[in-house]
Amino acid sequence: MANARMDRDKWVEVFRATGLDEAAMTRWHQEFEQRYPDGHQAFLEWIQLPAKEISVIRAQTGN
Repeated sequence: MANARMDRDKWVEVFRATGLDEAAMTRWHQEFEQRYPDGHQAFLEWIQLPAKEISVIRAQTGN
């Protein structure tokens, strides 16, 4: 599993497979950011998003 890296495309694939649309994914990010901001940051890094994109996502989904 050391070579099995998670990325955004894989994560979105899982979301879509479970029935989440764009609006639901946005709500998921909002809840994650509001409840666990440090965990949200760590998650976005884990799926290998660039720092600039992480900042945009967090600004859009935060309070």
